[in-house]
Amino acid sequence: MPKMVPKIILEGTRLTHKTDLAFLLNEHPRIVGPRKYKYHSPLISAEWCAFTNWPWGEGPINFRPEQEALAMETYMTWARMFELQRYYSWIVDRFHISTRLYQRMNYGKDYDFRWLEQRLNPLGFVVVLCIRREETFEAAKTERLKVSGKPSQYDDLGVFIREQEMIRELAKESILPVLEVDISDNDVDRAANEVADWLESTGKLYMSD
Repeated sequence: MPKMVPKIILEGTRLTHKTDLAFLLNEHPRIVGPRKYKYHSPLISAEWCAFTNWPWGEGPINFRPEQEALAMETYMTWARMFELQRYYSWIVDRFHISTRLYQRMNYGKDYDFRWLEQRLNPLGFVVVLCIRREETFEAAKTERLKVSGKPSQYDDLGVFIREQEMIRELAKESILPVLEVDISDNDVDRAANEVADWLESTGKLYMSD
């Protein structure tokens, strides 16, 4: 069978099961192929607070204005690494669209990532946008508070609803193929199969030379 090399960017506000879906996609036999044993497969994120030596610090999404150069260099480095290793699968849990969202909402600045998407598009990258219906955020919050290390971030669910509205608009501006997945039912298995169906129908599981 052809080599399966999907490249998926998961986007969405909090409480939309992005990370749960990322882990599931990274082991899904219809997406990365059947596995008779476990082995390493890359799952990365721009959400990591990699710019600070303490928890809940800044990174490529929530960087401060004075960290802009560092953030842009990080994105350029990721882009180059993807180009150098194009015949591999990459699952990305939040990336540049989340950066546009955070920076616009918190600093009033919109970053132009067309240069990045123009490099990702020939590699076969797609965006999976995870959403949920507004009335389901409260129940999702209740479940998340059972395990959250920073429960205060869920105090105002109105922020998530506004973020979701904006990120849907930002996703429409992307030149990458976008699939919107409703996770209101919290059925991550169903969502993973929906992503697999879409990738199969669009041919985005493989790369052509």
